[in-house]
Amino acid sequence: MPGSSHGSAHADTLPAKMRAATGESVFNCYQCGKCTAGCPLAQEMDYAPNQIVRLLQLGFPELEEEALKAFSIWLCLTCETCGARCPKEVDLPRIMEYLRQESLRRGLVHPKAKDILAFHEAFLDTIRRNGRLHEVGLISQYKLKTLHLLQDVLSAPALLLRGKLKLLPHKIEGQDAISRIFERTTDHKEE
Repeated sequence: MPGSSHGSAHADTLPAKMRAATGESVFNCYQCGKCTAGCPLAQEMDYAPNQIVRLLQLGFPELEEEALKAFSIWLCLTCETCGARCPKEVDLPRIMEYLRQESLRRGLVHPKAKDILAFHEAFLDTIRRNGRLHEVGLISQYKLKTLHLLQDVLSAPALLLRGKLKLLPHKIEGQDAISRIFERTTDHKEE
C-alpha cells in the first residue's frame, strides 16, 4: 500500500498527479493524527488535515473531489507545525498547496474561501506591480473584490497618522527580476 507502487498503478488519480508534481505521497501517512493535533486551525476546518489525506488515500474520485471542495485546504496556514510533528515527514503544506491549485483549476473552490482567495490574489497583484507589498493597494483591491468596504475603516486614519500606511507604493530596483519570477510560475502552472 505505501510508497511508489500505489502512485504508479493509477497515474490518472489525484494522488498520482500530486506525487508527480510535488514529490509527496499521501500513502506515506499512516493516520497517526499528529498533524491534526498540532494544527492551530484544525477546529475551524470542515475536514481535519489527516482526514484530507485519508480522502485522497481511499482512491475514490468522489472523495478526491470532496478534498478539493473542502474549506480546510484554504485554511491551512502552511505554518509547518504538521510537518515538524509528522513521524513519516509528509509535507502536508505542500499537499495543501497542490490541492488549492487543483481546486482552482477545476473550479471547485469552497464558497467560504472566496475572501481568502481574494486576499491571496490582491497580495500577489501588489507584489507583481511594485516588487514589494503596498498595504494601501492590497487593502483597496481586497475591499473591492470582497465588497467589505467599511470593514476596519476606522483603523485607517490612525495608521496613516503613525506613518504605518503609505498612500503611494515604493517600487524596488530590479522589478524585471520579479516579473521573471511571476512569468516562470505562470508558465509552470500551464504545463
